[in-house]
Amino acid sequence: MSTTTVTALTSSADQSLSLPALFSRALESASNAYHLSSIEDETQVLLQSSISDLKSISYRIKTLSLFSENETLEEVATKDLVYLFVSYALGEALGRARAVGVDERMSKLLESQTQFQVFVRLLENYEVLPEEERKLYRRTGASSGGTTLSDAAQRRETKINQYKKEKELRAKALRARRGQADIDSPNDFDLIASLLSKPSTKVKVGRGNHDTQDQGEDDDNEDDEDEDAAREITLVLLRLIWTQALSQLGSMRQEIDLLQSTPREDFGPPMNLNDGRDRDATVDRTWQLDRVSVAGGPDGRGPLMDKEGRPLRPFTILPSGAAAERARFQSEVFRPDHRLPTMTMDEYLEEERKRGKFINGGGAASQEAPTTSEQLTMDSEQDGTMFAEERGEEKRLKDEKWAQFTDANPKGSGNTMNRG
Repeated sequence: MSTTTVTALTSSADQSLSLPALFSRALESASNAYHLSSIEDETQVLLQSSISDLKSISYRIKTLSLFSENETLEEVATKDLVYLFVSYALGEALGRARAVGVDERMSKLLESQTQFQVFVRLLENYEVLPEEERKLYRRTGASSGGTTLSDAAQRRETKINQYKKEKELRAKALRARRGQADIDSPNDFDLIASLLSKPSTKVKVGRGNHDTQDQGEDDDNEDDEDEDAAREITLVLLRLIWTQALSQLGSMRQEIDLLQSTPREDFGPPMNLNDGRDRDATVDRTWQLDRVSVAGGPDGRGPLMDKEGRPLRPFTILPSGAAAERARFQSEVFRPDHRLPTMTMDEYLEEERKRGKFINGGGAASQEAPTTSEQLTMDSEQDGTMFAEERGEEKRLKDEKWAQFTDANPKGSGNTMNRG
């Protein structure tokens, strides 16, 4: 059976499923792949199944026009709010999909980044997020792709506040899941799947016209309460997933910058495998740190700076002129093969003294210096000065405290000779 036939059959099978059932299947596949290694074939099969379902759901949402920029959040039905998560789930699945080579990984990242941006833009258009949360994430430039805070301490404090807010929202979402199927550590896909409406299992039993009418009113009130609770839970989870999407966008920007600076693989025409020199010439050694053979530059070892003026390797700026050039070549002739000293012994000892390696004081000068009590007595004997009066007052207070101590603790009072 050809690939086109299989795709057509799959598409027709997806069309026969309802939108909640298709979304539930996509979330289940993504959740099963969440705890598996991305390099496993089983994980990739689950991810590809989830991506296919999510793309089908996205197409059907656009066809049905569930969301519009001209409507407000209050105009969106509660059962339709859950489909705001489709772009986020698709971005997560695309981000974990296997990619071979830099170009394919870059393509997957850009596609995933687009889905996250669509999700963030939808929530901001519907004003799902409180203004204080938007300001909190706008301070670090999380919603715009940059960093607006230059102070590291402020950046750290803002990150801590963002983590606390995310933890608070996750706790609310987990509390709302009580009464449903217990999962030890539910991931984002499990939380989203818990919002999908399930068919009602209530059976209305009427015992009369009056009883039936009362029962119908009670059911309507209960349904309204359930819908309000479901709407509140969905909005809380949307705020939580919004923070997750911003974190993913930040990580993706860093990975995209890294991939853009990665050298691309250039496969030349096939060479003769018996010729070792030709084989070595085709090997890409730009990733090796200790052996980079790039032609060009002033010394034949490659360029010193890139096109934007950033240095690519260390270099020394020397004075220009023929005399300076001769002096440089002369200094490199008959030079020792060991490292020469860079400072004198006095400079070395002075540096060690600054680091606190020497102990100052002691000796005859320290023995002849007066004690603190003797210095206090000499200072207080300088009559006619304000300094002497202050020092005299200090000496009086010190003597008074010592007299009080000796009165309270007579000599020998502490030595009981083990008599209790």
